[in-house]
Amino acid sequence: VQLQASGGGLVQAGGSLSLSCVVSGSIFRINVMGWYRQAPGKQRELVAHITREGTSNYADSVKGRFTISRDNVKNTVYLQMNSLKPEDTAAYHCRAIVVISSRSGHEYIYWGQGTLVTVSS
Repeated sequence: VQLQASGGGLVQAGGSLSLSCVVSGSIFRINVMGWYRQAPGKQRELVAHITREGTSNYADSVKGRFTISRDNVKNTVYLQMNSLKPEDTAAYHCRAIVVISSRSGHEYIYWGQGTLVTVSS
């Protein structure tokens, strides 16, 4: 199972960026998909996650500015980031909780590589 994230870059404060992350490999189902971020010298923190049914949850710091969505057919999760602030600068990592086998039903957690978002003031 592999997660491939894309869409990071450099943007001015107040601007927008869109991230996407595709899950590939032999899987039965993807349950929760999410985005985390890690700024230099800080711990990784949750940005947002979304269930297969579409229920989403956001960190307080991004509520009203970021929107997470997913396409269950394409096994892809998106993060639309608006009104970006310099404090949003970080490496953004996607995460997926995946069921490999319908027989076992066991969940496994997979991470994608980080995509860097830099917001200049």
